[in-house]
Amino acid sequence: MHTVHRTPLKQSSTLNRITGMQVFLKMENLQRTGSFKLRGALNKICSLSDDETSQGIICASAGNHAQGVALAASERGIRARIFMPERTPLAKIEATRTYGAEIILTGETYQEAFLAAQEDMVSTGSIFVHAFDDIKVIAGQGTIALEMIQQYHDLEAIVVPVGGGGLISGIALAVKAFNPSVKVIGVQAKGAPATFNLFTGKNTSGLNRVHSIADGILVKKPGKLTYPIIEKFVDDMVTVNDEEIAYAILFMLQREKTLIEGAGAAAVASILFKKVQFHSMKVGCIVSGGNVDVNQLPLYNKLTNRVKSVDRVV
Repeated sequence: MHTVHRTPLKQSSTLNRITGMQVFLKMENLQRTGSFKLRGALNKICSLSDDETSQGIICASAGNHAQGVALAASERGIRARIFMPERTPLAKIEATRTYGAEIILTGETYQEAFLAAQEDMVSTGSIFVHAFDDIKVIAGQGTIALEMIQQYHDLEAIVVPVGGGGLISGIALAVKAFNPSVKVIGVQAKGAPATFNLFTGKNTSGLNRVHSIADGILVKKPGKLTYPIIEKFVDDMVTVNDEEIAYAILFMLQREKTLIEGAGAAAVASILFKKVQFHSMKVGCIVSGGNVDVNQLPLYNKLTNRVKSVDRVV
């Protein structure tokens, strides 16, 4: 079986100059399937016995998790059924299908696709692979932090995009086990701040609606498993708006010649716009994925026109 890529940990001289820090970018946009999600999906699926997977596996996702599950299942020769919202972009559907999964389009939103997947799980006896609220998935995502520590052992903080919390939970558990003094900072989109609200005590009931160009972290409520980990081990949570996220996408494209998606750009944006005042100078930043709908690039350019040059902002 193939494994995940050991993705680069690289610095940007421009980003270092603008921020006055040493920023180490963990380039999960260069991961297989274009996102970190493969790590958790592969860890979960590899942990299952042949008996457990005899009826196949199921997941619900509109993007990166779907591709991770589809590839991980194909590596083991397991049938995978992926439930996706009807409005999922064709490019994401085709990318997932390429890895050998059966695609079921249903419902207007992720929530409806999730409920349909749950019903199918009950009727077929298939195993459900959750996008974030699963300890094996969380552990798989934590391998990113282990790599970062090996690649540069003097990191003083790590900035992580947050949706349901699987990524930051795994990273926080891994980092704090090795060095509790390393700060772990979560970043959410301002239009989807469920975890931020709960963490800061602003709203504990979840969100009725979410909206952001960072579609990979649009979650209405944190996970039941992930949030207690976040509450115990994460040091701070911040938010960034769509204009700042769009600026970070185009910044990385223009300055670093690499394309990243909104979720990954959220962490970069939080550093560019100094959402956290670091006392440390050596900061890791998780660039979580690169699966961008290129048709949205004109929108990102329009949004950045509302932001002053970052050299003047920071």
